[in-house]
Amino acid sequence: MANLFDNLVELLKTDKRFFSEQGALLRNKLYETAMNMDSQLLHLLLSNEAIKAHFFTDIDGVLVFDKIKFGWVINNREFLPDSFTRYKNKIGLVDRNDNFISGSNDVVLSFPYKDCVLEGGQTREEQKKDEIFYNETLAPDEVDRLLYPKVFTNAVRYTADGQEKATSFTENDNLIIKGNNLLAISSLLKKYEGKIKLIYIDPPFNTGNDSFNYNDRFSRSTWLSFMKDRLKVAKRLLSQDGNIFIHIDINQSHYLKVLADEIFDKENFVEEIIWAYGSPSGGRAATPKPVNIHDYILHYSKSYAHRKQNRVYVPYSEKYIKDWFKYSDEDGRLYRRRQRGKDENGNAIWSKQYLDESKGVPLSTVWSDIQQVYADPRAYKEGNKADVEVIKTFSGGQKPEALIKRIIEMASDECDIVLDFHLGTGTTAAVAHKTGRKYIGVEQINTQIEMILNRLQKVISGDTAGISKSVNWQGGGSFVFCELAKLNQNYVEQIQEAQNDEELSAVWDNILQSGFISSYVNPKEINPEAEDFNELSFEEKKQLFIELLDKNMLYVNLCDIDDEDYQISEDDKAFTKSFYGVE
Repeated sequence: MANLFDNLVELLKTDKRFFSEQGALLRNKLYETAMNMDSQLLHLLLSNEAIKAHFFTDIDGVLVFDKIKFGWVINNREFLPDSFTRYKNKIGLVDRNDNFISGSNDVVLSFPYKDCVLEGGQTREEQKKDEIFYNETLAPDEVDRLLYPKVFTNAVRYTADGQEKATSFTENDNLIIKGNNLLAISSLLKKYEGKIKLIYIDPPFNTGNDSFNYNDRFSRSTWLSFMKDRLKVAKRLLSQDGNIFIHIDINQSHYLKVLADEIFDKENFVEEIIWAYGSPSGGRAATPKPVNIHDYILHYSKSYAHRKQNRVYVPYSEKYIKDWFKYSDEDGRLYRRRQRGKDENGNAIWSKQYLDESKGVPLSTVWSDIQQVYADPRAYKEGNKADVEVIKTFSGGQKPEALIKRIIEMASDECDIVLDFHLGTGTTAAVAHKTGRKYIGVEQINTQIEMILNRLQKVISGDTAGISKSVNWQGGGSFVFCELAKLNQNYVEQIQEAQNDEELSAVWDNILQSGFISSYVNPKEINPEAEDFNELSFEEKKQLFIELLDKNMLYVNLCDIDDEDYQISEDDKAFTKSFYGVE
């Protein structure tokens, strides 16, 4: 097999399509070209007798190319392994079927999520930074306690009077959770399964143009697995009359629709909403192709027949009022005339429709009346622009409060529970608070959490931003903030924050002393001083160390709350047990 690999590599080097300028094999491009039966590639493979004998079969004088066998060879982990792959082979980071753990498509963990800001503000220059973040896919036999309910820590209740330590949780409390969103919503199942009326999420669009890039970006299959894991839990959380709205753009919407049909059943698909958020003017028109100015929102129900769907009307535009409500009575009330019949003499009988009694135009599936607004995201943090409505100086940014208000009004009533587990900058929570709904939000990034907490405190204080005027918001209410109690997640964050090899080696020393390492790995084989380890790039080293951690131990499980090794405080024990309703 080794000779076959060598011969194939030398042959492929004669076709520049399959190698980068740095000499790296473009494996995906080669695979796609082969699957498309590219004639130029086939002629090349036929030019070598050994390659020809291996991949082609003579059937009655016709040579048949075995593209499945070819695909297996070029995707084999021994075919042109890079230094990272060679090192993972050495230390055994494969499952018991000899496949890479990260090659599974069953459970995808992502560190971190959408709308994250790790450094500073969001100036135009900072948008151009290429941040590297990590995602990992776990094989089924790697998952045992990963999705168990977790312990909560650092619980704080925010009210109009300030902040106080929270040692209990009530049915009327709103909740913001900091932590991995898959593990957080899995923890919610114990208390909220079948109780959530409305879920709205704005997940990463996987375009490569989000405000950050995942490591190597998600492949489409990995991104769909990422979504699948979370949507399966979301379905369990929804009440029988519950609804979920998934915000997405054109790049993945059709693939997501197929996946969502499978999870929620296509009979429970309600509608595809098109949000036309802007106009093609300005920089948007720089491309010769038609300018994209819309997103999609996929709407599914838990049960189509039982779904909660309130009738919503769109206010009349000023032009519509001017054109139709052009009459006024003696009190100055505007009205339009509508003929409702004729009298016995054939004269028209008019019915007056007063503007102040009219609800507006029935809502359609095309929403062009809510525009995206651009603003400085530092306004909430610095408190210098109290009336800033939205934050969108980067692709995939915060959505207008009016957009979320419409969705909340469509599918929930006051006191219903609304969930957003891609909370971002907190718009869903802010709107739910102002419209009298209970809410749960999940976010992982420190800077986002800071923005969310600051924003919700302003809401409690009676802010005038967003929909405040339209709902006559006067302030009030409260919410509880807590975190998932960390174990290996501490090391994940330390690895991400490491700036050089020395800091990274120090993290590894700490991991060896008290961390939980994957059972597939022999830690004695890991030597940060070894030559083959030092051949790895700095980002590869960081990725490797994250993969070595046992992901089942990212956070402390509820069943381990009294284990002295985890040092859970009495306050945290009290809050956690109150939340789950256990003694």
